[in-house]
Amino acid sequence: MANDLHHLDPGYLAFWQEYHLCTLTTPRPDGTPHVVPVGVTFEPETLTARVITRGTSAKVRNVRAAGPTGARVAVCQVSRGRWATLEGVATVVTEPEAVADAVARYAERYQRTPAPNPERVLIRIAVDRALGRG
Repeated sequence: MANDLHHLDPGYLAFWQEYHLCTLTTPRPDGTPHVVPVGVTFEPETLTARVITRGTSAKVRNVRAAGPTGARVAVCQVSRGRWATLEGVATVVTEPEAVADAVARYAERYQRTPAPNPERVLIRIAVDRALGRG
């Protein structure tokens, strides 16, 4: 079920605030999907989803391999009959301030601060589609 990005249901938005593990799907260079578990935060005001990870991870390599304009990706979470998918274009961000902001958002949603990691980067997703029912 597609949702209007500029008028998302309060239940859908609340679902993105709850503690749920998610999946991130990125395209490999050969076009096949690479799906991995991740933590995701979503900022509906800017239509931005964020995933923090190691800069050497396969998901980061996949996004970078798509070129400077980014890779089309999806993040998804499921809990019983509720599900939500955010789609958009992902880019890799290495600026320390942006990474620190993403870590703080992760800590708020998942109620734990990840250990410091000098290799940490941000996969920032410009969300252009929201599916599901929260």
